[in-house]
Amino acid sequence: MSTRVVIVGNGMAGARLAEELRRRERDSERVEIVVLGAEPRAAYNRILLSNVLAGSITARDIRLRPDDWWARNDVDVRVGVRATEIDVDARIVRCDDGTALGYDEIVLATGSTPFVPPIDGMAADDERVVTFRTVEDCDRIADTAGPGCRAVVLGGGLLGLEAARGLLLRGADVTVVHPNDVPMERQMDEGGGRVLSGVLSGLGVRLLLQRRAVSLRQGDTGRELVLDDGSTLPADLVVLTAGVRPETDLARGAGVVVDHGIVVDDALRTSAPNVWAIGECAQHRGEVYGLVQPGWDQAAVVADRIIGADPDAEYVGTPPVTRLKAHDIDLASMGDVTADLYSADPQDDREVLVVADPARGRYAKLVVSGERIVGAVLLGTPDVVGTITQLFDAELPVPQDRMALLTGRGSASAESASPAGMPGSAVICRCNSVTKANLTTAWRAGARSVPALATATRATTGCGGCSSAVEGICEWLRTADPSSEADADNTDNTRPAQKEGAA
Repeated sequence: MSTRVVIVGNGMAGARLAEELRRRERDSERVEIVVLGAEPRAAYNRILLSNVLAGSITARDIRLRPDDWWARNDVDVRVGVRATEIDVDARIVRCDDGTALGYDEIVLATGSTPFVPPIDGMAADDERVVTFRTVEDCDRIADTAGPGCRAVVLGGGLLGLEAARGLLLRGADVTVVHPNDVPMERQMDEGGGRVLSGVLSGLGVRLLLQRRAVSLRQGDTGRELVLDDGSTLPADLVVLTAGVRPETDLARGAGVVVDHGIVVDDALRTSAPNVWAIGECAQHRGEVYGLVQPGWDQAAVVADRIIGADPDAEYVGTPPVTRLKAHDIDLASMGDVTADLYSADPQDDREVLVVADPARGRYAKLVVSGERIVGAVLLGTPDVVGTITQLFDAELPVPQDRMALLTGRGSASAESASPAGMPGSAVICRCNSVTKANLTTAWRAGARSVPALATATRATTGCGGCSSAVEGICEWLRTADPSSEADADNTDNTRPAQKEGAA
């Protein structure tokens, strides 16, 4: 008897779930997969939209899979089709193309929608006021942006800075308006935020902090934004990156419990039978994640549950690691970075190390508790990002010489991040949730170079921040093929076996 799984949303989380389901069950007669997507194209890597905006790659380059992959793997992807109603009693989802589709299980991967701040004079159909969320948004921005264009980005968070950098590379004059003291305040401490502000200014971004836009009007020399202090900015183009909100309308209409997001339990089940939710629309243990990896981790749990590969699979959360994907800015933030260098609380056992070089745009902060990294900010320090991220992900003990780890000097950093010392479960590529064990398995299957490993696992095909780590693992595998226990053991450290060619 066939089971029909309907996935609402053809974004990254929805596409990943379709892949995970088909990987666990190849027989489409047993499990039928239908993906409904409002966007007019199959899933693509939103992480790389800033590169599309900058013009360094095309929309075709960021497809998650080749155009024919979905059909070849018996995944029915219906692009440009929006789900409008779910009847949870009849198990039917209705769409804006007039179809009514029955389901056995339905997974909401509806993502989020851009927040549009209330600004007087800003019309919904204004082609020069654009959100930054989709390929179509990039096309609209590119139609206006260019040399001489005066662009204003509203919001100095992760997305806003990526948009600003892309606009700069198109030759636009760029101003970022942000209501807080520092940009990316959710991922940065004050010190790091101030250094980041200097980096942005050095690249040509005009940064206006502690300001909000209140109105958009026609001035004597063109359109202008009026800020809350009465000052004005010329604005040929306004890009809205003031945050996102979980897309919950479909769930709410079906009577599913919604708080900030669609409320789910550790199995990712909603309050309605046979209805699940993953990705940016889901609220798990009070948390709504706005990053890619949590959605993909959630997709694996739901696939295990639906297929029965692991009926008890649970999602317990994903430690946050954020990478800023902007040309000439190398920034990673992970965990809780709010600890002060000098804590006033004698019960606070956290160690805090800070290295700052503002003149050269470098800042590194490490927060350690119980000999594990619980938070880090790394700006302009690409040599140590891979090591610290792997230690954070795998919850491995940090070396005694913390400073050597933070600066990349000496042997402590290299030894901590050596492939031999990593567990198989260590996540190497966070964009694609590729572990060390995945790379080892692909190597044994014949992927004997970094490009081949990228093709087999998709490691390095996201933001590219894991490239050096993948190269290191590839070199290690060339000289010492790990024992067969490496693939299966996700907790113990793997050790090199005999050298290739040995008896």
